[in-house]
Amino acid sequence: MVKMSSEHQVMDSSLSSLGRLSQQDGGLCGAGLEKKLQVGLEKHLNGCVPLSHQVAGHKFGVDKVGILQHPDGTVLKQLQPPPRGPREMHFYKKVYTADSGDPSLLNLQHYLPKYYGTWSSPDAPTDLYLKLEDVTRKFSKPCIMDVKIGQRSYDPFASQEKREQQIKKYPLMEEIGFLVLGMRVYQVNSDTYDTYDQHYGRGLVKETIREGVAKFFDNGESLRKDAVVASMQKVQKILQWFEGQSQLHFYASSLLFVYEGFPRHGAPQPPGDVPPGGTTMMMTMATAGGDAGDLKERVLECNNNMCQVGLRENGHLAAALGQSLSNMYALHSRGCPLEHHVEDPQWKCPARAALEQSNGNGAKTQQDTADGTRGSVDVEVRMIDFAHVFPSNTRDEGYIYGLKNLLSVLQQIVDHS
Repeated sequence: MVKMSSEHQVMDSSLSSLGRLSQQDGGLCGAGLEKKLQVGLEKHLNGCVPLSHQVAGHKFGVDKVGILQHPDGTVLKQLQPPPRGPREMHFYKKVYTADSGDPSLLNLQHYLPKYYGTWSSPDAPTDLYLKLEDVTRKFSKPCIMDVKIGQRSYDPFASQEKREQQIKKYPLMEEIGFLVLGMRVYQVNSDTYDTYDQHYGRGLVKETIREGVAKFFDNGESLRKDAVVASMQKVQKILQWFEGQSQLHFYASSLLFVYEGFPRHGAPQPPGDVPPGGTTMMMTMATAGGDAGDLKERVLECNNNMCQVGLRENGHLAAALGQSLSNMYALHSRGCPLEHHVEDPQWKCPARAALEQSNGNGAKTQQDTADGTRGSVDVEVRMIDFAHVFPSNTRDEGYIYGLKNLLSVLQQIVDHS
C-alpha cells in the first residue's frame, strides 16, 4: 500500500469534508464552489481549519463561515450579526467573569464549554469569533448529538414572521419540548459514521421519538445503554440547575451530547488531560526494526478529523484548493494573538482580563464535573448556543419542560433495551 505524506492526509481530509458539506447543503457546484471555498480558506488562514465533526448549525463552505478549529485545539465560533452575536458573547462574559460572586452562575460554568475570550484573524480583523473549548477533543471516535431544548425556539422579541417560521419548522416543539438537530454516530462493525441532519429530527413525532433518539446510542452492534444512563445523569444535573435559578431564560439553545464510540475492549485510551494544541496536530516518531535512527513522522488522528482519502476522489477541488490548503497547513502551527472586544451594557461585566489573556492560547482545558471531581472521558453533555438568552425573574419552565421530556425519552430507551 502506498502511504501518503502527512500534508496530503490532512489536506485530503479537509477537501473531503468540504466536498461533503457542499453536497449536503446544495446550491453550489463547479467553479462557483471552488471560488467560494478558496476565498473562504484564504480569508481564514493563520492555522485555522474547518471543524469536520460539526453536526448542526451553519457549516463552513456553504453560506456561512461555520465553526473553525484553532491550532491550539479550541474551536472558533463566528459572532452572529447584532444583536444575537454580542448577546451571546456577553452571556459568556457574564458567566465567566473573573470576579463573579454569583453561585448560580459559577455552577453554570460546569455545564458550558469553557470560554477563552474572543479571537480574530489579522486578515479579517472585523470578523470576531468566540474562542471556546472543543468538548469532543478528548474522544477518539466521538459520537455527537445536538438537541435544541425548550417549548419555543423563538425569543419573546421575535417578530410574528419569525415566530411563524420557527413553528412551521417543527410544529411539535411545544408538545415534545426538544428537537434533534443532528447526529453523528460511530459504527463499530464498519469503522464509519452514520450521520443524521435536521430533517431527520423534524421528521420525528411522539410515536417515533424514542426510536429516533435511540439511533444515537446504536453503534451497529449493540445499544450503548451505558452511554444512555451516563447521559441521563448529566442531564439531571442541568435540570437541577434550571430548577434552582430564576434569573435567565434560554431560547433556541441546545445540549451537545458526546460519548466515546470506540469499543472499550482492547481499545487504546484516547488523549485525556492534554493542553490545547496537543491533540489537533501531533507528530510521533516510530523506530523501524529497533533502529532509533530510522525515524518516521506520522499524523495522529484527532476526533476523526484526519483520514486517508485518495487524491483522485477529490477531483477538481484538489487542484483548485491545493495551494490554499498547503499554505493553510504550513501556517497550522501559528496562532493569532489579535483580539477585539465589544461592550454590551445589558450585562455590565466589568472583569474579563484573566480569561482573555493571550486569547486563551496555551491555557489548559479542564474537564470537571459539577462536584469538582474529574469527569469521565466516556460521556459529556454541555449547553451550547446562547444568542437568545434573556434576563428574567421567573424559572425557565419551557426549558425545564424540554429537559424533563428528554429525560423521559432516555428512560424509555433504557427500559426497552
